[in-house]
Amino acid sequence: MAETISTPLLDWFDLHGRKDLPWQHPRSAYAVWISEVMLQQTQVRTVIPYFGRFMRRFPDVKTLAAAHVDEVLHLWSGLGYYSRGRNLHAAARAVVERFNGAMPDNVESLESLPGIGRSTAGAIVAMGFERYAPILDGNVKRVLARYHCIEGFPGNPPLARRLWSLAEKETPLTRIADYTQAIMDLGATVCTRRKPRCEQCPLQSDCLALRLNKVNELPEPKPRKKLPLTDRHFWLILNTDGACLLERRPTTGLWGGLWSPPERATDLPIDTLGRELGMQLNPELDKKPLPAPFTHTFTHLQMRVLPVCVRAQTGSGIADRDDLLWYRPGFNQNIGLSAVGTRLLNELYRSDA
Repeated sequence: MAETISTPLLDWFDLHGRKDLPWQHPRSAYAVWISEVMLQQTQVRTVIPYFGRFMRRFPDVKTLAAAHVDEVLHLWSGLGYYSRGRNLHAAARAVVERFNGAMPDNVESLESLPGIGRSTAGAIVAMGFERYAPILDGNVKRVLARYHCIEGFPGNPPLARRLWSLAEKETPLTRIADYTQAIMDLGATVCTRRKPRCEQCPLQSDCLALRLNKVNELPEPKPRKKLPLTDRHFWLILNTDGACLLERRPTTGLWGGLWSPPERATDLPIDTLGRELGMQLNPELDKKPLPAPFTHTFTHLQMRVLPVCVRAQTGSGIADRDDLLWYRPGFNQNIGLSAVGTRLLNELYRSDA
C-alpha cells in the first residue's frame, strides 16, 4: 500500500474536486462551521439553499449570537435534527462571550462549544484556518474503512479509535484544507455508499476492500432494531379568528424548542387539556376539513399522528404565556415549526389559499 493516500487524492482533487461550493467563496472558519453543521445527516444539494438564506441573515457569529432562537429555528425549518440549530445559536453566544466574537482556531476550544464534536472541530481548523486537524465524518469513515478493509460497525468504540488513528496518519501537513475537502468529496461522489465508482477512484490500486471484493460490504451498517410505534393526538385548536394554537416544545426531545400544535397522549380528556392550556375547549369538531392521520418516522421510533380539531371558546387568552401563540399563515413568519406541525397547518389552511 502507498505510504499515504494524500498524494493521489490531491492529484484527483485538482482535476475533479468540488471547488465551487458556496461556503468556499470566501472560505472562513464561520462559513465552514455553518456548512459542516448543516451537512450533518443532510446532502449538499439540500444544504446549499439553506446555507445561502442563513448566511444572508446571519453573515457573522455576532449577528447570529444577537438573534432570537426562534428566528434561527425558522431558517432551519425543513433541515431536520433541530438540536443542530439550537446548538449553533448557543455556540455563537458562547463565542461572543468567551472568545470576543472570534472563532477559536484549535480543536480543543471548538469542542468546548455546544454541538461541535471532534470531526466538526477538525474541519473548522483544517479548512477555516488551514492547520493540521484530522476529520472523521461519514464520508471519511467509508473511504478509510474500505481502503484499509476494516470490518465491523464504525460506531463501535474500538473501531472508531482505529479509524481516528488512520485519519491522523493519512492527513498531510501541507494543503490541509484541500486534502480535507478532497477526502470528503471522494466519499460523496466516488466512494459512495451504494454503487461506488471504483473505476474512477484514485485509490483503487491499493484499496484492500476492492482487492478482496468487499467494497459493497464495508463499512458495516449499524445493527437495525425494529422501531416502536406510538399513537399521539395533535390538537388543532382554533379561535374565533380562525387562528390555530401552537405550543413551544421543550428544548430537549423531539423538535426541541420548535412550535407545534399541542401533542398529547390519545387518552387525555379534552377538559384536562383545556385546564393545561388555560382555556375552555368546545369538543365539537370544527367545520374545517380535518387533516388525515399519517405516520412520521424518526431514527428511533414511528409516530402515528392523529389530528383532532376543536374550537376555543370566545375569550380564551394566552397573553401571559410565552410558550403559546395563535398562528395564522402570513402572520407568524419568523418561528420555527416542527415538521409535523408544518404539514398539519398546511393541510388545515389549504382551503383558505
